[in-house]
Amino acid sequence: MLVLPGSSALSEARFALLATRVSQLGKSYRLREVAHAYAVELGAGLDVDESRLAALLQPGTSPPVDPTALDRAGKRIVSPRFGTISPWSSKATDIARNCGFESVKRIERVTVYGINGMPEDIADTELDALIHDRMVETVVGSIDELAPLFERSSPQSYIEIDVLGGGQQALAEANEQLGLALAADEIEYLTDAFNELGRNPRDIELMMFAQANSEHCRHKIFNASWEIDGAPMPHSLFGMIRHTHTVGGDNVLSAYSDNAAVVAGHAAGRFYPDATDGIWRYHQEPVHLLMKVETHNHPTAISPFSGAGTGAGGEIRDEGAVGRGSRPKAGLAGFSVSHLEIPDKPRPWEINYGKPHRIVSPLQIMTEGPIGAAAFNNEFGRPNLVGYFRTFEAVTESGVRGYHKPIMIAGGFGNIRADHVEKGDYSAGARLVVLGGPAMLIGLGGGAASSMASGDSAEDLDFASVQRQNPEIQRRCQEVIDTCWGWVMKIPSPLSTTWERAGSVTPCQSWSRTGVAVGTSNYGKCRTTNRGCRRWKSGVTSLKSDM
Repeated sequence: MLVLPGSSALSEARFALLATRVSQLGKSYRLREVAHAYAVELGAGLDVDESRLAALLQPGTSPPVDPTALDRAGKRIVSPRFGTISPWSSKATDIARNCGFESVKRIERVTVYGINGMPEDIADTELDALIHDRMVETVVGSIDELAPLFERSSPQSYIEIDVLGGGQQALAEANEQLGLALAADEIEYLTDAFNELGRNPRDIELMMFAQANSEHCRHKIFNASWEIDGAPMPHSLFGMIRHTHTVGGDNVLSAYSDNAAVVAGHAAGRFYPDATDGIWRYHQEPVHLLMKVETHNHPTAISPFSGAGTGAGGEIRDEGAVGRGSRPKAGLAGFSVSHLEIPDKPRPWEINYGKPHRIVSPLQIMTEGPIGAAAFNNEFGRPNLVGYFRTFEAVTESGVRGYHKPIMIAGGFGNIRADHVEKGDYSAGARLVVLGGPAMLIGLGGGAASSMASGDSAEDLDFASVQRQNPEIQRRCQEVIDTCWGWVMKIPSPLSTTWERAGSVTPCQSWSRTGVAVGTSNYGKCRTTNRGCRRWKSGVTSLKSDM
C-alpha cells in the first residue's frame, strides 16, 4: 500500500471549531493539524509515478502538508470503514485510471488528526467520537494499521429467527433486537404466515417487511378513521388532503399514486442527446412538471449532516423514479427547530428547556443540517435554490411545546415527458437488475426507526437507522434513467415503470423492453460484525414479479 501526503482537510473556521471541542474534553489535548492523505492500492507487481499521481490528487488551491505529519507522535487517522468503498474513492479511482494510471486498483482518502498531549498508542473514545462517524469510518493510530483498508471479505449470510420453535416470543425478541417496530398484530400475522409456509423467516425478510409496512411508509395513522365528539368524520386525515384533488384537480396529471405529483407544463425545447447518433439537440415537446416535498425528521435529529443529506438524496431519487423515468431539476430544504440557545448570546424568549435524550441540539442541527442537504444537491448536480428556517417554543399548561424533534423538509421539482407520466405494466418473470453498490444495514431500518416514538429503540439502532449519502453513485444511476427516457420515439424507451425504494430490497426501476427490473442501493460491503454495518450474502429465495 502506497500512502501519499495531501493538503489541509479543514478551513480555518472549521479547524478553530474542532480545536475548541477538543480542548473542551478537559484532557490537556491541543489540536495541532488536520490533513488528508491518500492510500493507494496498486496491482500486484506494478508501480506508479508517485509525483505525477500526487499532483493529480493534490487540490490546486491548497499547498501540500509536511510529509512528516504522517509520522509524528500524537495522531489519530480516520479512514473509511474497513471493507467498504467510499463515494470519494469510486470517483477518484475512475479519474486516476482515465488519466493513465492503470496500475492503480483503488485510492482512498484518509484524514490525519495531529493532537498534542495525547498518549501514544492509546485510543480515547471521547476524542474518536468527535472526529469520525462510527457507522462508515474507522479510527486507527498509525499508517501501518491501515493495511486492512484494501482487504476483500465475503458478506455475511442471513440469520433465521426460530418462529417454528419459539412462536411469537421469538419474533418479539427479533423485533427488539433489529428495531423493526412491528405491532402486536403484525407479529401475530407473520408468525401465522411462516408457520403456514413451514419455515422460519430470515432477518432480511423481516427487515423488508418492517420497512415496507412501517408507519413511515404506509401512513396507517394518517389513513385511519377518526371521530370528533363521538361523530365519525367522512374522510381520514390523508383523505382530506386527497379530497382537494378530487374536487379541483385541473391540469393535474398524476397525484397520490407515484413518487411525485405531475402537473401539465408547456411546450419547450429539451436539450438531451439523440439516441440515434448521440448528438445533443433541442427536442420540441410538452414539458410537464413534477414536484415533491417530504420530511426526514428522525435522521436529522440523530445525525444532522447525514440525515438532511439523505433527506435531499431520497427526494431526488423519488423525482427520478416518476412514471417511466424523469429528471430532477431544482431543490429546496427547510428546517423547523426549537430555540437555538447560542452560547454567550442568550435571547429573551429562550427558556433553556433542554432537549430529549439522543437528539442533538437545535444549534447543531442548524450548523450541520443545511450543509448536509446542500452538499448532496451539489454533488449530485442539482441546485438547491430555496429554503426556510424557523425556531419555536411555547409554554403551555401541559408543558413546553416546540420542535425538539426537528422538521426537516426536502423538496424539489423536475421534468417528465408526456408519454412517460403513467407507469406501464411488466410481465411475470421479469429479470431484476440492481443499480448502485451493495446495500449495507446502514439506514436500512430507517422506515421502522422513524415510526417509533423517540427513544423507544436502542441507541446504536437509532444511529444505524440514519443513511449515509453517496451522491456520486446516485448521479450515475440517474444517468442510466436519463439515457432511457431520452430515447426518441422511433426507439421506444426501455423503461416501462420506475419505482424507488430506500430501506428495503424491493426494486426501483422496471424495464419491460428487455424484461428487466432495476433497483438501486448505495453502499459497499463491510467486514465488521457491527450490526449497523452488515451486508447479506443472500436472503429471499424467490422474488415474484407480482410483489
